[in-house]
Amino acid sequence: MKLLLPLLLVLAVPAAEAQVVVETHPATPVRGTLVRLRVTSTAADLVTGVAGEVADEPLHLRSQDGITWHGLMPVPMDGGDSLALRLVVQRAGGADTVVTAIGVARGSYRSEELRVAPAMAEPDSAARVRIDRDIAQARRVSRASHQTPRQWTEPFMRPRPTRVTSAFGTARVYNGAVTGRHLGTDFSGAIGAPVYAANAGRVALVADFYLAGTVVYLDHGEGLISAYFHLHRARVATGDTVARGQRIGDVGQSGRVTGPHLHWVTRYGGVTVDPMSVLQLPETPMSADGGPSPGRQN
Repeated sequence: MKLLLPLLLVLAVPAAEAQVVVETHPATPVRGTLVRLRVTSTAADLVTGVAGEVADEPLHLRSQDGITWHGLMPVPMDGGDSLALRLVVQRAGGADTVVTAIGVARGSYRSEELRVAPAMAEPDSAARVRIDRDIAQARRVSRASHQTPRQWTEPFMRPRPTRVTSAFGTARVYNGAVTGRHLGTDFSGAIGAPVYAANAGRVALVADFYLAGTVVYLDHGEGLISAYFHLHRARVATGDTVARGQRIGDVGQSGRVTGPHLHWVTRYGGVTVDPMSVLQLPETPMSADGGPSPGRQN
């Protein structure tokens, strides 16, 4: 049995003389990661529900017993040493809003220098228009995931069993100039090697992007998206339902890339997070329908 780490904050709700206990796993979240949030009421007879928001993203908090609410919380890559959490605590007589700051740590992200053709480092105006269109399309998919019921009950898995060739958060230095960060995890693989769904979900998008090449976006529900870039080909179509571990595509080198590999991305709404942090989430205490997960105790 995996448990959340010790108490983070105790928040008073004066009108009801009640309290809620806020915990995260890990206890000090790292920027650029996805963490588990637990909110516990110490006055269950007064509290009927809890809603939350972080970084303008809604939190999907659910409860089995009306006392403790569980959900996932994104910690954006950029920002200071705290993260504002907004909670709305519903009571029989009304609702109380509480805003508090959660202490966060900065990640230890490396730099990586790449030498590429100038056109790859600095796309022309026509390419920029296409890139912006691709980004807007991907953002729509990510935002829409908040409206999708949760599709998964099992832990997330790696989309490939091979070694990681480039980690999340690495600063990318193209031809001597920093152009941004590597907001995904790269796995090695030859062209045609299998790519697997990290968890159950619905295929929200199959497309050809300028930078990412052939892509597959999976909507896992409740704001959580995984995406698979630079594919040689997709083996699924938009609207398909896929199972955890199902083959959804082949490794390729499509888009702006220097060689074949899989680039794996995870997002919570509009917040991109380290895919490896999704793999490290504690076992979920809830099934997709809100009941206890089969075979688990939490």
